[in-house]
Amino acid sequence: MLVHGLWMHGALMSWLGRRLTRAGYTVHLYTYPSVRMGMAENARRLAAYCQTLGALRLHLVGHSLGGLLIARMLEEPHRLNLGRMVFLGAPFVDSHAARRLSRVRLGCIAVGASVAEWLRGARPANLARYEIGVIAGDRGVGLGMLVARNLPAPHDGTISVAETRVPGARDHIVLPVSHSEMVISVQVVRQIGEFLRRGRFAHAEGVRA
Repeated sequence: MLVHGLWMHGALMSWLGRRLTRAGYTVHLYTYPSVRMGMAENARRLAAYCQTLGALRLHLVGHSLGGLLIARMLEEPHRLNLGRMVFLGAPFVDSHAARRLSRVRLGCIAVGASVAEWLRGARPANLARYEIGVIAGDRGVGLGMLVARNLPAPHDGTISVAETRVPGARDHIVLPVSHSEMVISVQVVRQIGEFLRRGRFAHAEGVRA
């Protein structure tokens, strides 16, 4: 299951989906209202949708807000046989750029209900029982630099590497990609495949962090 980020649509994960399909996976692209609807309701809907798939083993990959949504979904009651999960540039700890953008009215609207709910809420706990891998980027080019020029380095242009830390994650790797580039990066899709198959990344291509 591929889950997109803020302001996006499931179709924008198609490139990544095609390459995972070639690797032998059955891929589903999930779309949700990332701005209009809050995190809790989106998490309930994601869990319900996943349940309809009847998958014998379900892996999940989430970009940015999509990774946070997956983490929040894990707190929902479910009967899913979950496999491994990969978060791509997901600001689990915090989002400096989103907080800066939220200081102005139009920015607050743009950030949306799900991100706002995440920023003011408690983080999901007990994630160590799941097999989660985290991919961060350190190519500092992106829209986040327009609203948060003092974004702590290293960062991917929107999210700081330090913001992607997930307590209990099985592995974490930093790749030379920007935030938006993650969904169309050959390196990223290769590392996703590595983690889904082996439960760890190939660190010869990136930086263990």
